[in-house]
Order: sequence, then C-alpha cells, then structure tokens
Amino acid sequence: MDSRETALIAHDDWYAIVDLVTQSVDSPHSKRAYSRALLDFLEWYDDNDRPGFSKATVNAYREALLQAGKSRSSINQALSAIRKLAAEAADNGFVPPQQAYGVERIKGVRQSGIRAGNWLSQADAEKLIQTPLRRQQNDEIPQTKAIRDRAILSIMIGAGLRRAEVAGLEWQQIQQRDGRWAIIDLVGKGNRVRSVGLAPWVKVAIDRWATTCGLNSGRVFRALNKDGNLAGEVKTKSGSTADGNMTPQAIYNVVREHVIAAGFVTYDGEAALAAHDLRRTAAALALKGGADLRQIQQMLGHASITTTEKYLEPLRSLQVTAGDFIQIELAVPGVSADLIDQLPHPAGIVSAP
Repeated sequence: MDSRETALIAHDDWYAIVDLVTQSVDSPHSKRAYSRALLDFLEWYDDNDRPGFSKATVNAYREALLQAGKSRSSINQALSAIRKLAAEAADNGFVPPQQAYGVERIKGVRQSGIRAGNWLSQADAEKLIQTPLRRQQNDEIPQTKAIRDRAILSIMIGAGLRRAEVAGLEWQQIQQRDGRWAIIDLVGKGNRVRSVGLAPWVKVAIDRWATTCGLNSGRVFRALNKDGNLAGEVKTKSGSTADGNMTPQAIYNVVREHVIAAGFVTYDGEAALAAHDLRRTAAALALKGGADLRQIQQMLGHASITTTEKYLEPLRSLQVTAGDFIQIELAVPGVSADLIDQLPHPAGIVSAP
C-alpha cells in the first residue's frame, strides 16, 4: 500500500477529527490551543503533499518546528494535541490502532532548565498600575477606561490571577470572609477551585471601578466603547453578538497597551511584558515581601508546591548569585586611586600602576 494511503482520511474529514479532539478537553484555553496547534499541523501536512499520518510524518513535523525556532513548550503542546488527534482517529475508525499507537508514542522535546520570564520590581509595578490614570490625565483615554484598566492591572499584580480568570470574574465572588475581602471559589486551570485574599489597595481599585460603572452583578470587567461608555450587547462585523463582557484576549490587549505606554518595551517597540508576567510579578513581590511558598501556591492555584518552587526558582537564583562571591579588582588606566575611591559604586577598582 502506498504510504500516502495510510491516512485513510478524506481531506475534509481531518477537520471533523479536530473538533472531536477539542471536544475531549474541558478547558476553553486548551480547546483554543489544541485547535490552533492541529490546524497548523494540517496546513503543514497539506503543504507537504499529505505524506500519510504516521510516526515518521509527525517526527518530521517535530523536526520542522525545531528548525523554525519554536519554543520547546510550544512544540510539546503541539505534539500533545497530535497524540490526541491520533487517538480520536483510531477510536473513530479513521486509522488502524497500531498506526495511531506509533504516533502516540512520539516523545516530546526535552526542556533543559527553567525559563526566567519577566517580572517587575515594586516601583515598576506601581508605575504600571498608575499608568491608566496618568494617561487619562493627559486626555489619552476616557476616565472610565482608566479606572477599569487600573482595577484590571491591580487584581493581576495584587492577586496573581490569570487573564482568563480576570475575564470570568463575577461580582458575587468578591466577598468578605473572616474580616477581610477575598475572591471566593475562583475556578482556575484544570478546573481547580481556590479562594484568593485581596490586599486593601486592590479592593480600593475594584471599588472605584464599581462606583464608576454602576454595576454589582454579572461579570466584573466589561467592554467599553471608545467614548468610555459600557458597550453592552452589540452585533459584531462577523454577524455574531457580543455580550459586553471582556474576553481573555481583551485582558491581554489591556495589559499590552499600558505596558507599552509605561515604557516597558523591547528594542523594536513591542511590549516587554505579557499578561502572564504580571502573574509572575505577583509571585515575585509576594516572595520578597515575606510570603511563604504555601501562601504563594494558594494565590496562584498551583496543584503542587513543586510547580510553585519551579515558578520562583529563576527569581531566587538571581537574588544572590555565585558571581557575587567572585571578588575582582579592575585596573583603570590613567585614573588615580584617590579618584577611584570617589566613584559611586561598590566595585573594588584600583588604578593601574
């Protein structure tokens, strides 16, 4: 049999199997990620003349992703989606079980070390949180948007919420327990439920938004028109209806907008921080402030404290490094020892003889 026939799947049927894969996972984030990964794979599959759905083909795709410079985590997520594609194809009689088993046995790309990511210092976090109000004072954005966006940034930095959790937050979840305010029964990644205490300054930002928007039920954060008024239900260009609530992508856009406005940018002018980096900032500031690992684990909603430890390892490893114990004196030609003693830095520098 020609290897091109081993797929046993008509061209259009692949996309039906993609639907079966996305229906097999519960998390909306996983549905989007798996769908995107599989559509990218099928595009590559078609561009390579549909060589047959086999272990060799998927390994070739794995290598193509590596050569394209994709991150190891992105590649492993794509391979996870393709393994599910193989399982669903076999379960529904589209490919022989043995063929699917070969694909399911493909190993992911080994990750060495831990990505440091980005996080803000306390001063920079305060600067970012105040950026919406500064922009409003400069007539760059409406007051309603400034107050809403400051509340969004505050809850992400002050409570470590993911952007999907921010988008889905409802007013009734913000309750007073044991004499303090908290977010109760927050459903996070993997459908894990947690409650997160709110620092007073975070509650102040949320209260200001509540007074401004005049709402006390449903979703906390709502979409706004360009003039700052609540968008409400509107017809989109595609013909669908928007319910007036913010989406995770909208939260991402808010973060990116103010990160750039605050001046946290790369050399090419792009945002140097992503929405998830605010969650990392929450963990970093909590650790520096004296919170223990269990408290940070509860705030972030990690299933295992090992995950929390890995999350914080890059920060810890940079606080005091091995290089701090290497004492070198630099000779500076033409500079006298008396002048060097007046230099405003602690490095030991001596003048050249």
